[in-house]
Amino acid sequence: MGFWHSMAWRTEGIKVTAPVQWRQFDGLVSVLWEAESQRGASGYYLADDPRIMFFFNDVSPNVRISNRDDSLTRGARPMSRAVYVPAGVPMWTNSTETHRFTHLNLHLHKDRLLRYLMPSVGSSAAQTALHRPVEIQDVAAIEVLAKLLAEEIKSPARHAVYAESLIGSIVAGLLDIPAETEEKAGGRLTQGQMNKLLSHIDGLGDYRMSVADMAATVGLSESWFASVFKQTTGKTPLQWQLAKRVELSKQLLGESDLSVASIAAQLGFSDQAHLTKVFRQIVGETPAAWRRLQQLRQV
Repeated sequence: MGFWHSMAWRTEGIKVTAPVQWRQFDGLVSVLWEAESQRGASGYYLADDPRIMFFFNDVSPNVRISNRDDSLTRGARPMSRAVYVPAGVPMWTNSTETHRFTHLNLHLHKDRLLRYLMPSVGSSAAQTALHRPVEIQDVAAIEVLAKLLAEEIKSPARHAVYAESLIGSIVAGLLDIPAETEEKAGGRLTQGQMNKLLSHIDGLGDYRMSVADMAATVGLSESWFASVFKQTTGKTPLQWQLAKRVELSKQLLGESDLSVASIAAQLGFSDQAHLTKVFRQIVGETPAAWRRLQQLRQV
């Protein structure tokens, strides 16, 4: 028998609306699902192997995901059209509205994936790519490939090498494979890594992530990430996040009538005094004084 994926999962409020179709290849399993998710439906998924989820319709307004815990209170974000989940990374989902969806699951044996990538990108880049989660909403580059693969799953008409080549192209188009210049960057984060981190953390809204989660976002170990992040930005990850939260507080002070205490609570400061102390350290004056100055400038 060939490779068959191993995954623990449970769902509530999600029902399959058509027969599940699948094909098994060399180190690859492709599964095509059509389902309906009720409002409040939930799911938990943990696979022993890397996997790709591709949605043929946009579910981002209806589904929230998190890799932290099933409360979905921190780190939750919209489900993207295409997602690469490294082996051993858990995922919790929650549906905010009833909706139907069709998606393709590609389960990939780690050795098969390495065997595919290493001749072209080398061992180091291939290993790095395997551990970097990817979530993209703009799927134009791989959507045609996914549709062709779905048709071949539903109605096999060609040799298995055709479907396997489509899967390989989807992998190459989706995985975050470091370029040679990134490998040489060494002691600094690349612009691509910073962009990915900014995009991810902007989605949280309050700039509160653990160093471990920040490191996982760009596929680095926690200790190495902390070192190169400071070399890149001049701040530790937590100092950088604190500065970003102060910038958000300035935006709220200038654009809303919220009290300083309300802004402190919204941005996760322990209380008004905590925000005031940090704000003064970074900006040079208290939030109230800064707000009054902005108001005077607008007169």
